[in-house]
Amino acid sequence: MSRPLGPIVENWKPAKRPADLTLSGRWAAIRPLSAATDVDGLWDVFRDAPQVWDYLYGEAPADKAAFTKIVHDNASRPMQPCYTITATDDPKPLGYACFWTVDPDMGSIEIGNVNLSPTLQRTPIATEAFFLMIDWAIANGYRRVEWKCNALNMPSRKAAQRMGFSYEGVFRKHLIVKDRNRDTAWFALTDDDWPNVQSAFVKWFDPSNFDAAGQQRVSLADLTRPYLFQADPVT
Repeated sequence: MSRPLGPIVENWKPAKRPADLTLSGRWAAIRPLSAATDVDGLWDVFRDAPQVWDYLYGEAPADKAAFTKIVHDNASRPMQPCYTITATDDPKPLGYACFWTVDPDMGSIEIGNVNLSPTLQRTPIATEAFFLMIDWAIANGYRRVEWKCNALNMPSRKAAQRMGFSYEGVFRKHLIVKDRNRDTAWFALTDDDWPNVQSAFVKWFDPSNFDAAGQQRVSLADLTRPYLFQADPVT
């Protein structure tokens, strides 16, 4: 009696592990997070925004010393490399994002521990920074890029869908974070998805998609929606 089995993955080679990446585009640039050079600039944009820590693992830092430790810890994980996000024409740091779970042997990588300052949120800089990370991952052999977040974090869930990550479900009682239950919403984008989603990004980035005031004419969500394997029923 035969049972269905998955297809053979032909000529598979482990993906490349990310390290000291420096990437740039039209709006955004990313470089390795540095406690030595980034603390002052990041503290300037995060110090008055305790709300950005609501869904992260740690509490909002009470002072610069506590914030410095957070940056140092994030910059000291070679297996979970973190990157400072800046504008291409200004080296001042505006936030950071990490490759949080990295499994080159299985070709799976997660963008996580994302912390965007209010200055960076809902900007083309943030969108392009994630595009650069996804594009690098697929180009370097990853079959799957993951996005996970607290299931209550609706902005993050909407952002995942907007960027072409497909909804894969909720892991109930997945974690205990800051003494609270966390259900985790899972999203992923595969190398099969990427050609169409990448094309959607390119159309959105086109200068003709923005008016004189810098407002988008067509949203990225509208461009990526046709290519979602599954939509998030909540968002």
